[in-house]
Amino acid sequence: MFRVLVTSTKPFEEEAFSRCLPKSIDESDIQWTFTDAFLKTETAEIVRGYQAVCVFVTDKLDASCLQKLREYGVSLLLLRSAGFNHVDVEAAKRFGMKVARVPKYSPEAVAEFAVALYLCLNRKIHKAHDRIREGNFSLSGLVGLNVSNQVVGILGTGNIGKKTAQIFRGFGAKVVACDISPDRVWAKEHEVEYVDLSFLLNISDVVSLHVPLNSSTKAILNSETFSKMKHHSFLINTSRGGLVDTRALIKSLKAKKLAGAALDVYEEEENIFFKDHSEDIIDDDILVRLMTFPNVLITSHQAFLTQEALGQIAETTISNANNFVNSKLDNNFL
Repeated sequence: MFRVLVTSTKPFEEEAFSRCLPKSIDESDIQWTFTDAFLKTETAEIVRGYQAVCVFVTDKLDASCLQKLREYGVSLLLLRSAGFNHVDVEAAKRFGMKVARVPKYSPEAVAEFAVALYLCLNRKIHKAHDRIREGNFSLSGLVGLNVSNQVVGILGTGNIGKKTAQIFRGFGAKVVACDISPDRVWAKEHEVEYVDLSFLLNISDVVSLHVPLNSSTKAILNSETFSKMKHHSFLINTSRGGLVDTRALIKSLKAKKLAGAALDVYEEEENIFFKDHSEDIIDDDILVRLMTFPNVLITSHQAFLTQEALGQIAETTISNANNFVNSKLDNNFL
């Protein structure tokens, strides 16, 4: 029996997997076990007796963690995500471990959430909601902008970036995009113009991030690039927190360079997001400072959180495990 340990599991994920897994263990050569334990070097012992681990974006699989996993007999890493910056892939290869990801899962889920964040921030829906709950029905300070009059800059035109661009086009906005591998056929079809990064930042009223986190994109929005952004523009980040230099973002907000920022991700989120801290003192001073801005909207990495996306993640992950067991490695394997 090939045994898989699914770490950092949330109840809604286990429910999604349960709908996709065989109802009887006799129907499968793979046994799945779920735990809410966070996987890192210090907790690596939890994988004893398992041949594979299925990890979330908050798990930290650096070289030291991977070495321990290999010593315990793990040969397969299943990622419940498209991104893989939380895994040292080169180290995994050195240790003879296979890595499989979920490259596509309902790009509409993240794209729709990115646009929803902008709409909420622009039209100040979150403020209006809080006011109404306190019996304040005033409209003062709630003036927003028509989306159709905005220039939207999409940084990264993979599956999610394309869907986001198309939704904004549906509102009638002008959309420009930047990507190292532009898809000009798609751009022509949807009336999207490819431009370089500096020009995109300079003319966009909204900048939405949709690139993976790697050495070339880390802190791609920093003091220099923030200075190029159009005055009183909005930043939307539903991709990876490390794309933004948070200290530089705070300086831009304090200087009133930006009209606002909506963040579903944060560069130091692993010890904070996905947990209830309502009775705790949050000791991340940078995040706490961000939370004080009235024009900053923060959510806890939930852009992917739709039934459709969860189902597709579960289905692809289960398929990746079956393919490994049956020696049928496909493009999902890195």
